[in-house]
Amino acid sequence: MKYGYFKSQLGIIKISYEKKIRKIELVDKIDENSEENELFNIFKKQLLDYFEGKRTDFDHLDLLDPKGTAFQKSVREALLKIPYGKTRSYKEIAKAIGKPRATQAVGTAIGKNPILIIVPCHRVIKADGSLGNFSYGSQIKAKILKIEGINF
Repeated sequence: MKYGYFKSQLGIIKISYEKKIRKIELVDKIDENSEENELFNIFKKQLLDYFEGKRTDFDHLDLLDPKGTAFQKSVREALLKIPYGKTRSYKEIAKAIGKPRATQAVGTAIGKNPILIIVPCHRVIKADGSLGNFSYGSQIKAKILKIEGINF
């Protein structure tokens, strides 16, 4: 596995990859073994454009290869359908994947999303309209949503 790092408005982003992107996450520091190649640079540029408000969607999704169960992958597919600047509830995602009673399982799957921002788990909120949970904390979630014009 190779890793590349860059600084963003949210902090340090680490992109893990082999032939495809496995994980995009926030980390505390840049590892000295950072490697950057064309695959890394494609997503680095897209994410930086997103942070600057120049991008509302992402290209080359076929270059993403996150691990996960079939259920987690179905949840991620539903997340990719949430438009920029919009939110959905955990319940709406459960219905979208044909499992309307699986709201809690959907929340668990969203919490394991390995692809920060590009697979927009930050766009999922509670049914009552409150922010809900986020792997990196509610302040980071609110900051990402603010980039998309949604204030919490």
